[in-house]
Amino acid sequence: MTYPPPGNWTDPSWPSQPGQQDPGYPVSGQPIPQGYAAPMYPGYPPYAPAPPTNGLAIAALVCSLAGLATCISAPVGAILGHVARKQIRERGEGGDGLALAGIIVGWILTGLLVLVIAFYVVIIIIAVNSETGTTSY
Repeated sequence: MTYPPPGNWTDPSWPSQPGQQDPGYPVSGQPIPQGYAAPMYPGYPPYAPAPPTNGLAIAALVCSLAGLATCISAPVGAILGHVARKQIRERGEGGDGLALAGIIVGWILTGLLVLVIAFYVVIIIIAVNSETGTTSY
């Protein structure tokens, strides 16, 4: 099979030149010969745009992770996560995973904070009630 020389792709006289073969495909401007089908490309379904992410879900995760450093914002992040999940269900917004992560991280850090405070309280009580080490004769 021969191919047209560069620049002759749209030349309608090229396939009919004497001594050359028809390339088997239509040159621009010529009808498609019988027996050949036009190339079909499957269409792609249109994608719906992603729903907007709930702002409280982002704030919940940020506050929960900031609780690692501040130890105070973790419960705030957990509560924001609960509020965000309710809003997401009502409004159909995105960010449910962010809100859930904020809830989980927030409550875990809050629990750890409560355990640390309880540990310190117990240590202080033990230290206050222990003997001071003085002996009386």
